[in-house]
Amino acid sequence: MNAVDIIVKKRDGGELSPAEIDFFIQGFTQGTIPDYQAAAWAMAVYFQGMSDAETTALTQAMAESGEQLDLHDSLPPGTVIVDKHSSGGVGDKTTLAVGPVVAACGLPVGKMSGRGLSFTGGTIDKLESITGWSPELSEAQFRRQLRAIGLVIAGQTADLAPADKALYALRDVTGTVPSLPLIASSIMSKKLAAGADAIVLDVKCGHGAFMETLKEANALAKLMVAIGTRAGRKVVALITQMEQPLGNAVGNALEVEEAIASLHGQGPADFQTLVEQVATEMLLLGTPQGTTLDADTAREQVRHAITSGAALAKFRAFVVAQGGDGALVDEPARLPHAPVQVEVPAAAAGVVQAVDSRAIGLAVVALGGGRHKKGDPIDYGVGVIVHAKVGDAVEAGTPLCTIHAASREAAHDVMEQIIGAYTVADGAREPLPIVYGRVAEAQG
Repeated sequence: MNAVDIIVKKRDGGELSPAEIDFFIQGFTQGTIPDYQAAAWAMAVYFQGMSDAETTALTQAMAESGEQLDLHDSLPPGTVIVDKHSSGGVGDKTTLAVGPVVAACGLPVGKMSGRGLSFTGGTIDKLESITGWSPELSEAQFRRQLRAIGLVIAGQTADLAPADKALYALRDVTGTVPSLPLIASSIMSKKLAAGADAIVLDVKCGHGAFMETLKEANALAKLMVAIGTRAGRKVVALITQMEQPLGNAVGNALEVEEAIASLHGQGPADFQTLVEQVATEMLLLGTPQGTTLDADTAREQVRHAITSGAALAKFRAFVVAQGGDGALVDEPARLPHAPVQVEVPAAAAGVVQAVDSRAIGLAVVALGGGRHKKGDPIDYGVGVIVHAKVGDAVEAGTPLCTIHAASREAAHDVMEQIIGAYTVADGAREPLPIVYGRVAEAQG
C-alpha cells in the first residue's frame, strides 16, 4: 500500500477502503506522507467526493489519530454522554445557555469548544470576557468538574484529532475547504474523539453561515448523521436559520449578557426558542437505555430548569469552577462594555426585509470583537445590538441597531457597512423561521 496508488484511485473516482484511508491519514499525521501528497489527495476528494462509508472511515481515522477521551468512568453507570455542535454563525451563543440548562436537568455536559475566526464568534472567546475564566483544564480537572458540577467547557487540546488540525491547515491554503466530506469528517472526528455517545448538531443555514443554502445545509446534516450512525452514535441534526443574527447581541461580552438573560427566561424570542429546542433534543438523546422520555416532558424539564433558577445557578457554579468571577453572572452589567454607543437609524419608514448577518459579523470583527488571523487580540466589550429584525416595521429615525465601539471614529468606520446590511422597504414580510428542519436518522 502506498500514497500514490491511493491518490490515483481517488482521482479516478474509485472508492477507498477503510484500510487505505487509515494508512493515508496515519501516514500524514506521522509525517511519512508529505504535505504535497496530502494536498493532491484532498483535491481528488474535492472533485470526486466520498461515499458515506468512506467519509465515516475518514472520520474514524482522524478521531483515532490522537488522544480519545472516555469519560464514562467519571460518571454514574449508564450515563449517556451527549455533545452539541454548531456549525457557526453570527450571534450564536447557544452553548452558553444550553449547557447550563441541560446540566441542571441532570445530564452532564462536557464540551471542548473553539475560538472564532472571520465573521463567526467562538464560545471560548465569549466566555473569556468573564474576568478570570479559563478554558485551560487538565484531563483530571475536566473529569473532576464534570463529576462535581456536571458542566465543563474547555479549549480543544492539541492531542485531540491532530490529523484534523493538520489536514484543515492544508485545506485552508489549497482551496479544498468547501468539500462536504472533508467538512463533515472534520466536525465529527472531534466529537468522536471527545467521547460523545450522542450528538446534537445545529447546522446553520444562510448568508451568516458557512452553509449558505438550505440544500447545502441539508446535505451536510444528512452526511454527519450518516457518519454518526455508522460509527455507532445517536445523532440528531437541526437545520437552523442564519440569514440574520441569532438573538439581538453580536459581540463577546454582549452575547454573554444575553445568554444570562435567557437563563432568566428573558432572552430574545428566537434565541430562547432555539435554546429550548436544542436542550430538549439533548435530553431526549441522553435518556439511558431502558427508560423513556417524550418530547413534551423533556421540554417541560428544560423550562423548569430555567424558571426555577437551577440553570442560572449551574452557570454560576461552572464559571466559578473555571476561575471566573461569579459576581458577573449575578450582575452582568459589570461585564466589559465599550465606552461609545452609537445608534444606526432607519433612513425611511418601511418593513425590514433582510438583515445581512455576515455584514454585521464582519463589522464586529472590524470593531475589534473578532480576529482577522489566529492570535489577534480581542476587545471583549465591542459589538452590535440588533433592534430591528426581519418583519419589523420601522419609522424614519427608528434605531435599527446600536454600535458598541472603543471610539466614535471606530463606530463611524463601520456605520456604512451596517446600514448596508439592512434592507427596508414597503410591503409586509413574514418573520424568518428559527428551525428549517430536523434530520434524525441516516437517509440514502
